[in-house]
Amino acid sequence: MNFSRRTFLKSAGAATAGIAAVTSMPKKMLSWAEDTAQKDMKQVPTFCELCFWNCGLVAKVENGKVVKVDGNPLSLRGRGRLCGRGNAALGALYDPDRLKYPMINTGKRGEPVWKRATWDEALTLIAGKMKGIKEKYGAESMALIYHGTGASFWKHLLHAYGSTLSAAPSFAQCRGPRDVGFYLTYGSDVGSPEYYDFSKSKYIVLFGSHLGENAHNSQVQDIVSGLADGAKMTVVDPRLSNIASKADHWLPIKPATDLALILAWIRLLIEEGLYDKEYVAKYATGFDGLRAAVQQYTPEWAETETTIPKEMIVKVAREMAKQAPHVCVGAGRYAAWYGDDVQRSRGIAILNALLGSWGRKGGYFFPTGAKVPEYPGLPAYPEHEEVAKLDGAYPYAALQTTTSIRQASSSGKPRPVKAWFVYGSNLMKTMPEKQETIKAIQSLDLLVTIDTMPMDIINYSDVVLPECTYLERHDNINVGKFNGEAEIAIRQPAVEPLWESKPSWWMVKELGSKLGLAEYFPWKNGEEYIAKRCEAGGIDYAQLKRDGVIIKKGGAPYITADSQPEFGTPSGKIELYSEQLAEKGFDPVPKYTKHPQPAAGQFRLLFGRSPLHTFSRTTNNFMLTDLQKENHLWLNARKGKELGVKDGDYVFLENQDGVRSPGRIKVKLTQRLRDDVVYMYHGFGVHAKAMTRADNRGIADDDLITKSAVDPIMGGTSMRGNFVKIVKGA
Repeated sequence: MNFSRRTFLKSAGAATAGIAAVTSMPKKMLSWAEDTAQKDMKQVPTFCELCFWNCGLVAKVENGKVVKVDGNPLSLRGRGRLCGRGNAALGALYDPDRLKYPMINTGKRGEPVWKRATWDEALTLIAGKMKGIKEKYGAESMALIYHGTGASFWKHLLHAYGSTLSAAPSFAQCRGPRDVGFYLTYGSDVGSPEYYDFSKSKYIVLFGSHLGENAHNSQVQDIVSGLADGAKMTVVDPRLSNIASKADHWLPIKPATDLALILAWIRLLIEEGLYDKEYVAKYATGFDGLRAAVQQYTPEWAETETTIPKEMIVKVAREMAKQAPHVCVGAGRYAAWYGDDVQRSRGIAILNALLGSWGRKGGYFFPTGAKVPEYPGLPAYPEHEEVAKLDGAYPYAALQTTTSIRQASSSGKPRPVKAWFVYGSNLMKTMPEKQETIKAIQSLDLLVTIDTMPMDIINYSDVVLPECTYLERHDNINVGKFNGEAEIAIRQPAVEPLWESKPSWWMVKELGSKLGLAEYFPWKNGEEYIAKRCEAGGIDYAQLKRDGVIIKKGGAPYITADSQPEFGTPSGKIELYSEQLAEKGFDPVPKYTKHPQPAAGQFRLLFGRSPLHTFSRTTNNFMLTDLQKENHLWLNARKGKELGVKDGDYVFLENQDGVRSPGRIKVKLTQRLRDDVVYMYHGFGVHAKAMTRADNRGIADDDLITKSAVDPIMGGTSMRGNFVKIVKGA
């Protein structure tokens, strides 16, 4: 089977065979349900939206107000626990800065003058614009850019309208290179949540993964469990992250040289005969081509590139091999680093294959899936309009890229894109080269933003539709794939929507009617939407509503004599040497190339996630800003002394293109960082006056990311190729 967008989507959404019947959890586990009889308190199970992990929670309601949230013990994503952000749900629900009613911009984009509108007025305006755009440019000139659970309703609306053009920054600007790299190797991606079997690992390797600071709830619990049971861990990262501080080995690698280390490990495993020979012979193809291609990548060579001593390179490789196949070399999540990220991810995938960890205990498990049918009886979508492909230059763009939409919007080539719906995605912070995003927006005939908060993107919108928060709405059903189990989770309202905010299922139903598409939106309300889908899939809706989740048992998570793996590659095997890539003119085995390095007086700009914030989504949350109001600039202590910068000083940053940060940032001197980089938390430096607790707090790395390299294989945009110098004073 050849790699294509269709096969990628099919693989990502397919249900795993052999699922057992729905299992009800023992009543004794429903402690929060038992409490209901003892207290005058309504308790509503739902799931969180403060990050994509979507942990199950239970909202406790008194007198029509949510007073507390707890983790749902039945949830596989959270297992009864919530992170700091999840516990701050009330800060999202009761934020006085929330978007409260529809607004129409009567001023300029970037300099808005807001008019409060009724829902009918706002939706009528949007429908009229959509009809005109479709008539003039065609339905496919309208795009959806999204992040979040409710986006599925907006995809449905656009499909009914006639457009299939939708993209999430999480592909081109985050995990897309990783998924494509693994798909090219195994015919499968690594999932979300990832299929890491950390709790049973004997050796774990992480590349630049800030696990714990990104609060991937169940994954953090698994890695803690694995370490407690004696697993060894190596973390490769220029920064001593929190998870790196728990490692047996921290390898403070020179940025942009990770692939050099990976290739050296691959060569060493092969040349010392430490790879899983039986596994490779049975399940892989292309070994001889791989071996020939990595001969130049010796540990001595890798030391000169990475600055990691060759003795340590050899030591870690041998340690991994000793514990194989119970080894998980993590694929990471955010992978859009330097522009050759598919090949770096391919290198990680090949390394796991040599260790025999794919489909093995302690490595990567085969997930159990579940499928919930769509709402029954919907008419077929209109016949797809044949239009030029926006990502034609990238043969393995398995999903649409946001940057190609942006380019088409600016230039009209290869075809015009004249309208954006932006759902739950603050594009000013999620895409590189902000000025290019603004330029594209200024070329649009319509920009509609659907959000809960007045983010930076609002300043450039024509119409703003206020969505109610995840504690106030029914939403799409969430399905998670895990080791031997699958989770079906419900989102349902704990309280009525505040102000004039509405759920997405209602917005698209009303807008669809104004577009003459009412037949595509037959549900009466959000509860009926979920109940009908459950009925169509034989799922006990009453149980789902009561428990918040339904767990399904599944097939074997590991390779056994009776359970052999299938690989969705053209060869039907793990492809160590990729004929697919070779046919398209790409290196069939990853090849190391040098990347630009900072000039004298400059530092590579790195960024990541704060343990207390989900980027700009939570920087206005009053329960979290009291704990962390701004981001800090991590700077190597020795470098700080050389520059005459003291801990706690405020400084500006200026990048390689002469762009200076609009605000200042407080310095944090540390020995936990290489001296050729600086590091900050992403999501701060919001430019949105209506976000009163976040506006201009700290600085935004996105203001300084003015150039990016594009991965030629799938169109991902690099975000770690910008350099800055520190500027003291005013």
